[in-house]
Amino acid sequence: MTEIEKQTLIRRYAAGQVTWHDLRQDGFEDFVQVLGALGELGLRLPVASMTGPNREARERGRALIRDALRATR
Repeated sequence: MTEIEKQTLIRRYAAGQVTWHDLRQDGFEDFVQVLGALGELGLRLPVASMTGPNREARERGRALIRDALRATR
């Protein structure tokens, strides 16, 4: 895979168009490579949608973080 193809794939990952599974199939060996590629391109991790069976757990986790941040003010 060329560098341009890797960058395109990482951009698609950041946009939520491909998954970590897709990246592994296309040659990324570990997530550190993905984080490095995102950083080099000035991109962030994609945000998972708030749907599915883990939604309640994710909402509880977010509430815990919000409460902890409020407590530090």
